[in-house]
Amino acid sequence: MALALFLAQGIGALLLYRAQHDRIAGALLHNAAFRLIVAGRPEDPGHAHLPEDMDGSPPGRHLAHHVLPPDHRRVRLERTTALPVNRGERRERAAEAELRQILSEQDFQVDDAIVLHRDVRDDLRARLRLARQAENGAAQLRRGPPPAQVLLAAVRLPGSPQWLVARVFVPPGERLMLQTLFGQTLLIYALLVGATWLLLSRITRPLAALTVRLERFAGSRDPGRLLEPHQLEPQGPEDVARLIAAHNAMESRIVALLDEKDVMLGAIGHDLKTPLAALRVRIESVDDDTERQRMARTIEDITRTLDDILSLARVGRPTDARESTELSALVASVVEEYEDMGEPVELGQTARIVLPLRPTWIRRALRNLIGNSLRYGRRADVSLTRENGTAVIRIADDGPGIPPHDIARMLEPFTRGDPSRNSETGGAGLGLTLARAIAEQHGGTLTLANREGAGGAATGLEAIIRLPL
Repeated sequence: MALALFLAQGIGALLLYRAQHDRIAGALLHNAAFRLIVAGRPEDPGHAHLPEDMDGSPPGRHLAHHVLPPDHRRVRLERTTALPVNRGERRERAAEAELRQILSEQDFQVDDAIVLHRDVRDDLRARLRLARQAENGAAQLRRGPPPAQVLLAAVRLPGSPQWLVARVFVPPGERLMLQTLFGQTLLIYALLVGATWLLLSRITRPLAALTVRLERFAGSRDPGRLLEPHQLEPQGPEDVARLIAAHNAMESRIVALLDEKDVMLGAIGHDLKTPLAALRVRIESVDDDTERQRMARTIEDITRTLDDILSLARVGRPTDARESTELSALVASVVEEYEDMGEPVELGQTARIVLPLRPTWIRRALRNLIGNSLRYGRRADVSLTRENGTAVIRIADDGPGIPPHDIARMLEPFTRGDPSRNSETGGAGLGLTLARAIAEQHGGTLTLANREGAGGAATGLEAIIRLPL
């Protein structure tokens, strides 16, 4: 918008300057034409008394006042048989045509006309005239700097070999006019841009604040904390203020729904875990060992699935704060747990990395991924490296892998590679979903990729957690 205003102001100033310039040029040309007419009419009584050599002497006092121009002392002409054009000077054809028209309208016929601008320093007669004016203390020199150019208008009368040459000084005020126009243009431009900036800032400032608020709200794992200080104050034009008010109402509604969800999940966890614990005690009275073990495994599956569901629901709004943790030590401790149980889990390359995280949740994600590797791949190799500003945890197995078109689907809730749901192959299919949610809770990602061997065949699956340092 500033560029458009600048362009419009520049075009306007240019047109105004051209108009002023054309007006001044027209006045000078009419002045020169009047002098030529006064000096060139044979019937004019002042014709015989006008000097031919521009020596500065005034015409006789007996000349009729209606014949001479208002300032008759400035009517100074030159008669010469030489072409009044110096080498390198350019004739102004448009001005010459206009001069012919002016003279023709006054019934003043000429065979030829010449109009051009010349620097005063290149015109001897003009320099002499300025020198005489300086000696006489001319009033126009006291008003400003001397003119730098002179308009030269010459005509050749019919049947005469002589040129009648008139000189009119170009006023030096044209440069001042250009400076004035430039200053006015800058002033108007500054006012317009300033007013536009004030108007737009009144609209964009609340929109920018709303954008920041939305980004914080979208990126927060606990949106309720954003409402603790105060919500964004509706401000700006009416439409923007209504938008902010609607956003505040939406924020409050979302936080209320999340709070209701937490309360509901807490009630579900309490109402279900208590009867399951009581049922676990009661089955001890069952005499059939096989039936008792089946009932116990069923209760354990229900309890584990319930824990996964509650954990997945709570991972979006964690209550524990992050703490500075040595990730390499945490990964090693989880691997040691499986080694102590005799599971085929090995710790490979590790790098010492310290970063703020929630250790309990990271342990849960690692256990889910290692458990999947042991369940479907028979073994797990765990490593920790630093790559491009991220901590990368890799958990690889030797299993059959996952079909490429099913990898993305495996990260969705209640999706399992094995369609059966017995205790030998796993639970409800929430392990990978929970691990991904935990990684995203820390600003990271979880990806799955098949390990390819000779011939492109899958030789296992690799789960990769990337956490920003």
